[in-house]
Amino acid sequence: MADDALAQSDADTLLRMEKVPASTAAFDFPGLGGRIEVPLVSRDEREQFSLDINRKRIALTTGYQARGRRVVVLARLDFAAPHRNPDGTEVGVPHLHLYREGYGDKWAVEVPADLLSNPTDAWQVLHDFMRYCGVVEQPNITRGLFS
Repeated sequence: MADDALAQSDADTLLRMEKVPASTAAFDFPGLGGRIEVPLVSRDEREQFSLDINRKRIALTTGYQARGRRVVVLARLDFAAPHRNPDGTEVGVPHLHLYREGYGDKWAVEVPADLLSNPTDAWQVLHDFMRYCGVVEQPNITRGLFS
């Protein structure tokens, strides 16, 4: 699917839409090198989403993304490294990628001051990001001993 396959107004609507877990399946919060994909749906179950959670061993980064229609990244929170936008401006760490019509998720912005209550706590970051993405019922994700 092309980067601009979704109108901006549709992407904004999908991001704001209330989301709930697609099932009662249990997931373990990933440790270093791990990854989980949590299926979500809109309340009316007409739209499907995926919440991807990964932690990369090399850079010790944490990334979250909520994808709408399973092929378009609506939002992604990155802690890995600064990001250079298509216009050449650089955004520091952490930063938030938001879908932009014509560019997909290639643009990033500074994380809004009120988005993350504790940026050093990966578990809290997950919950803050889910709230930002409209997840109104928490999926069954278990926090591990070292996460």
